[in-house]
Amino acid sequence: MKRSRRGLDTESWAFALEVYKQPRVAESCLALQAGAGVDVIILLFAAFAAVRHHVLLEPSDLAEIDSICSAWREQIVRPLRAFRVALKSGPSPAPNRTTERLRSKIKASELSAERIQNDLLADYLRRKAPQRRPATPEDVRAVLRRVVMLALQKDSGHIVAHLSDIDEIAEAASRLRTDSRPIEDVG
Repeated sequence: MKRSRRGLDTESWAFALEVYKQPRVAESCLALQAGAGVDVIILLFAAFAAVRHHVLLEPSDLAEIDSICSAWREQIVRPLRAFRVALKSGPSPAPNRTTERLRSKIKASELSAERIQNDLLADYLRRKAPQRRPATPEDVRAVLRRVVMLALQKDSGHIVAHLSDIDEIAEAASRLRTDSRPIEDVG
């Protein structure tokens, strides 16, 4: 049975939102974003691929998906995020009730832009063959470490500072293993 384009896009986005709302995950994702330059959408997507579809993304896969979405991230997602963050404390007249409404609209636009990035990643996942066995929690940790290493540009010395955040996210993602099944329309 073929999985529809919209089905995999929706499933991966729902998984990302579910993982992100788990205790301590948002803080860990934001720490990795701020401290290591990690693209959180790629991080959560890599967990989704491993946990739900038995696809363990290798460094070459991660480099390719980073390349696929880098222009979108740099030209759309990050500027929206920068505007949203700037409105949190200024410039004048921010912060106030009026600028908070604007900030909320920008946040919604940022989430929409991240959803589009997620859709790009789902397109990539359709072409990957699943592993023969479900991913273990250690497999998920290893994939997330690869994502962080990509962000750190292979500077393994700095990954130690981020291991607890990686573990937090890997554990939360692994708990969402229900409905785990490999993609059926690879090819």
